[in-house]
Amino acid sequence: MAKAKTLYTCTECGGNSLKWAGQCPHCSAWNTLVETVAEVARAGGHRYAGLAAPAEAVSLSSVEAKDFPRLPTMVGEFDRVLGGGLVEGGVVLIGGDPGIGKSTLLLQAAAKLSEVVPVLYVTGEESAQQVALRAKRLDVNAAKVMLLPEIELEKIQAAIVSMKPKVAVIDSIQTLYSSALTSAPGSVAQVRECAAQLTRLAKQSGTTVIFIGHVTKEGALAGPRVLEHMVDTVLYFEGDTHTSFRLVRAFKNRFGAVNEMGVFAMTEKGLREVTNPSALFLSRHSEGVSGSCVMVTQEGTRPLLVELQALVDDSHGGTPKRLTVGLEQNRLAMLLAVLHRHAGIACFDQDVFVNAVGGVRIAEPGADLAVTLAIASSLRNKPLPDRHVVFGEVGLAGEVRPVQRGQERLKEAAKLGFTHAIIPAANKPRQPIAGLEIITVERLVEAVDYVRK
Repeated sequence: MAKAKTLYTCTECGGNSLKWAGQCPHCSAWNTLVETVAEVARAGGHRYAGLAAPAEAVSLSSVEAKDFPRLPTMVGEFDRVLGGGLVEGGVVLIGGDPGIGKSTLLLQAAAKLSEVVPVLYVTGEESAQQVALRAKRLDVNAAKVMLLPEIELEKIQAAIVSMKPKVAVIDSIQTLYSSALTSAPGSVAQVRECAAQLTRLAKQSGTTVIFIGHVTKEGALAGPRVLEHMVDTVLYFEGDTHTSFRLVRAFKNRFGAVNEMGVFAMTEKGLREVTNPSALFLSRHSEGVSGSCVMVTQEGTRPLLVELQALVDDSHGGTPKRLTVGLEQNRLAMLLAVLHRHAGIACFDQDVFVNAVGGVRIAEPGADLAVTLAIASSLRNKPLPDRHVVFGEVGLAGEVRPVQRGQERLKEAAKLGFTHAIIPAANKPRQPIAGLEIITVERLVEAVDYVRK
């Protein structure tokens, strides 16, 4: 029997190479070439050749723009991340670490959706008995959920066409294979082909398809990068398996806003929605502690109060350490330089550690002012004023820049009982907010001088 010819396919761009190399010759990405089996060309040319008639282009102004009707999953935090619910014919890809709760969330959502629409749950990693055992443990009413233990693409397509479900869950896309290809399940070619075929079927039939995807050790979705471009929505499940809190973020959404976040708590009965996530990210201290500062960050349309903690200590080694958890480490080095130049606070001989409480990740620059004040508090070993919240971006010239949605942040702080807010002058609200005193600053040194009082 002739030996199958192998190729090396880039997981980023999908380019093929005859030999392995550390760098992809097509997109210059490093360590992305994986070995795959070369597909044998079919007789009769390209399989799509001659199947479609020439399409007619239409004027954009003649196309009627309509809002997409939503199908709520009855899981409020999941609907928030999706932008209000599922869209007919939409394709959703959700990834996360093993054991984080992807299958648990979708089984809970499928059970609630099955009460109003037909739902098909395709399981390729677990047997039907294992899924039934999980449903029993979660205490969900999954009697109307249609279960299909199958990994062959053609059989799954036939089931979707015959059953006509409104929602189909594929757990997971890496386990599927197409009999038209000779490579093994999980290979770049199989994942790309199975995802493309199911996406095409979703658009034609109107069935909403939800893929569960594996992630690599770096945290990125496994398989070809083109997989994220095929689908309409990309969600990431985040959280530490040693804690009960789980975060679902939207990184791509053609039918809603990106960077939305849903918060869940893992319990014995599955995932429970957290309606007041700010309480998770605020530590309860009996008295003020140095190095602690509460900020208001913005996750999509939701304002969140997060406690930032800083620890500044004498460096006992050659080079001072700069470590962050939940924030960008390079930005910490920049803020320390701004503190020294424009506020006279030097940390060149100090180890500096900054942590965002609760495992939340903050990517926006609105945390700059809170980080600098927490560092100044820890260095002086003096707590910041009680019931104060802070937000604002700090520039290299020492100015405090405004951030977006300042009004919503202030209202969230007032709702949770905070009495003072240190904010950029440009974010000062036009109308006073009941119970909240506003302290506006234009320069970093003004904020540092205020907390020194």
